[in-house]
Amino acid sequence: MKFLIASDVHGSAYYLNVLLKAFEREKADKLILLGDIYNHGPRNPLPKDYAPMEVAKMLNAIKDKLIVIKGNCDSVVDTMISEFDFVEDLVLVTVDKTLFLTHGHVYNKDAMPKTHYDGVIYGHFHTGFIENINGVTVANAGSISLPKNNTPRSYITVNDGVITLKDLDGNIILEKRL
Repeated sequence: MKFLIASDVHGSAYYLNVLLKAFEREKADKLILLGDIYNHGPRNPLPKDYAPMEVAKMLNAIKDKLIVIKGNCDSVVDTMISEFDFVEDLVLVTVDKTLFLTHGHVYNKDAMPKTHYDGVIYGHFHTGFIENINGVTVANAGSISLPKNNTPRSYITVNDGVITLKDLDGNIILEKRL
């Protein structure tokens, strides 16, 4: 099964549309969003085409292919316009690997979960990377709408034991075997 993992939409209908085209192009089975779906956040500028209700409409249309993790900017009121659940964290089990997916404001490379996983994937910091820390693959999907530290708008794919960080055009930035 192929997963496309993205984070920090922050209400941008424009960049969500670009991501949904990437989801089709990648022929992924599931789209996993790592939080901060609708609200732009008080420390962030408004992203291009800020339209949370339009974002909800686009995501509701693909709810059967969608898993959404709750971010620090997501609230109970966000669930009222969503036809899908927001989960706190997710453990993804592939054929021989376990991955912990979270938003990143609680667990991240500087605050790893206590349980051992083969990989930890998160967002929150808006900077995409893939690293190996003490034998664990740690990755950040970046942000599709508000990247920081001169990193590109990005997402991650997980397929056949390989984790790949790509820009929104589908160009490979980094790739590692889990």
